[in-house]
Amino acid sequence: MAKALPKKADFSEWYSEILSMAGIVDVRYPIKGLSVWHPFGLTLRNRVYSILRSLLDVDHQEALFPLLIPETEFMKEAEHIKGFEEEVYWVTKGGDTPLEVPLALRPTSETAIYPMFKLWIRSHTDLPLRVYQIVNTFRYETKHTRPLVRVREITSFKEAHTAHATWEDAEKQVHEAVRIYSDFYDRLAIPHIFTKRPDWDKFPGADYSIAVDTLMPDGKTLQIGTIHHLGTNFAKTFDVQYEDVNGEQQYVHQTCYGISERCVAAVIAIHGDDRGLILPPEVAPTQVVIVPILFGKGKGVYEAAKRVHKTLSNKGFRVVLDDSDERPGAKYYKWERKGVPLRIEVGPRDLKSNSVTLVRRDTFEKTSIPMSELVPTINQKLKDIHTNLYEKVKKSFDERIVECTTLNEVKTAVKKGIAKINWCGAEKCGLRMEEITGADVLGELTQTKKGKCPICEKQTDKVVLMARAY
Repeated sequence: MAKALPKKADFSEWYSEILSMAGIVDVRYPIKGLSVWHPFGLTLRNRVYSILRSLLDVDHQEALFPLLIPETEFMKEAEHIKGFEEEVYWVTKGGDTPLEVPLALRPTSETAIYPMFKLWIRSHTDLPLRVYQIVNTFRYETKHTRPLVRVREITSFKEAHTAHATWEDAEKQVHEAVRIYSDFYDRLAIPHIFTKRPDWDKFPGADYSIAVDTLMPDGKTLQIGTIHHLGTNFAKTFDVQYEDVNGEQQYVHQTCYGISERCVAAVIAIHGDDRGLILPPEVAPTQVVIVPILFGKGKGVYEAAKRVHKTLSNKGFRVVLDDSDERPGAKYYKWERKGVPLRIEVGPRDLKSNSVTLVRRDTFEKTSIPMSELVPTINQKLKDIHTNLYEKVKKSFDERIVECTTLNEVKTAVKKGIAKINWCGAEKCGLRMEEITGADVLGELTQTKKGKCPICEKQTDKVVLMARAY
């Protein structure tokens, strides 16, 4: 008998087990914080990132920079290094020969990319420059590791890097990055919120940072993307200049923005249920599974199932015909666990009426439809499933963002979700708010509301979010 999946109410156990039982990753690799992607999980990951690529490829170009960064380049930006100094893996030998210059395994690639920007950018006509790469990065994570969420090898780090003539042009790119990320997560049916990170928690070397967060089932937030306005900080360090229209040398203004495989973790964690995964149709490795209901030889049923498979395959659906020897119930169980959005059952009764039975993974609603309406009905059902998934999780997300006026209210709110409260903007008050509540200041919202800072009691219109965060 197959191992039972824990209830999702026990989220930590459920998450750990579903990654294995649904064939996402194998955590048994003999280095802590590193996992192996199963073929099914890798297909899911690739489909998720294909959406991201399609959004970026409109006006970005994909590039690929080396994994190894010379210490001489890595150590140039002092604030940046200070932010990563405890997390860097160092290569100090080549074979048995000590290296003259130690090499860092990239924790992020600013110090690998910007020396090349210096060579590529000469004139204002070279701007704006927008590149991205999807690569592995390494960080010596000392906290409790969790697959896809807190790891030592990020296997799928999308980092975009842009250069512009002015600070204002770079800020426009920040707003464009926000739009891209919002579109990306809408297509994954993941509710999300953007905040400006407090100065003590911004990206090392940035003028300011914006984060995008979502809510996990256990009430903790997961940061699923970051966007940074770098100003001229890195340009001055790496001497990245351009000649303006007047022939004067100017430093470029830069941005960078990243997303890791936490986006896949969010899809798994937020949509899944007690039976397993529920995958948005656009990224599901298999969108439709066909299960023949055979009695005796069932030749006619099987032939009908093959015709359905051929019809759907020819129309571009990702479809599997499960012709294994397992009983129908076992097949249902297997494909439900893998989150396949639609199941088609073909049995003797369906054969007689020239119809099939559709079963939705999100609601388990059963519908009998004529064969002649198969393709348009499945197209519509997949759209309906996406809409339903998003509406369901968005409702839960919104209900768990709570307006607060006191820190005691914050303490209660963050047990299940996010607290929204006024703050004067002073670092000492923000840190004290974190200390009292045991929650993190996620960041400041663009919306304003008049109220008092809960620490200094100054009147303010700044509003921040607080939560327990991964």
